[in-house]
Amino acid sequence: MSAPPPEGAFAAALAGLAEVRRRIAAAGGDPAAVRVVAVTKGFSAEAVLAAAAAGLDDIGENYARELIDKAAEVGRAAGDLRWHFLGAVQRNKVKALAPVVGCWQSVARVEEGRAIAAAAPGATVLVELDVTGQPGRNGVAPGEVEPMVEALVQLDLDVAGLMTVAPPEREAAARSFATLAALADRLGLPERSMGMTDDLELAVAEGSTMVRVGRALFGDRPPRGDVGSPR
Repeated sequence: MSAPPPEGAFAAALAGLAEVRRRIAAAGGDPAAVRVVAVTKGFSAEAVLAAAAAGLDDIGENYARELIDKAAEVGRAAGDLRWHFLGAVQRNKVKALAPVVGCWQSVARVEEGRAIAAAAPGATVLVELDVTGQPGRNGVAPGEVEPMVEALVQLDLDVAGLMTVAPPEREAAARSFATLAALADRLGLPERSMGMTDDLELAVAEGSTMVRVGRALFGDRPPRGDVGSPR
């Protein structure tokens, strides 16, 4: 079990969370209703503990090994956390992740859903949307979302909503968020996971129910391979 987070890490996370909530409100959102997922990718387990101490129960990770290791390290020290897997789903990692992950945010293929359903029946999933059409981007095209949702429902998965990673250009990002919100409305899906540190205002303005932030809470990430303190 990890020790409590250092005072500085906790203070930084608390101040960062207050600023994120201020930004949500300024964009027209309800800070009490928009879920903040603390993305601890690249940070040590201290960041998880700092986020939990600041009142955040939702923790996001992009890499299977990091998520598994941090969940084991913090143990019960961080209370009842909900771990969100944000990275592209690799079927050979699903079985190891299944006992820990509470929400699979980036399902983009039926085969991934099938692996999740086998390892964690009834799991909560989000379908990742890609509106860019660029090669190598994870996600399904807008026209493929409805059949993907139907296929996942047939697997008895809890399809709670949609998520997207927007392109960096502000106008393109706003279009991405508007497209996701319209699709979620049409399909009756409540969750819209969209918006990160740099574009959360655009996402909230389009109806985001969940923003995924790391730098806004913990500062710049340490270089890859050097998982250090939150600051």
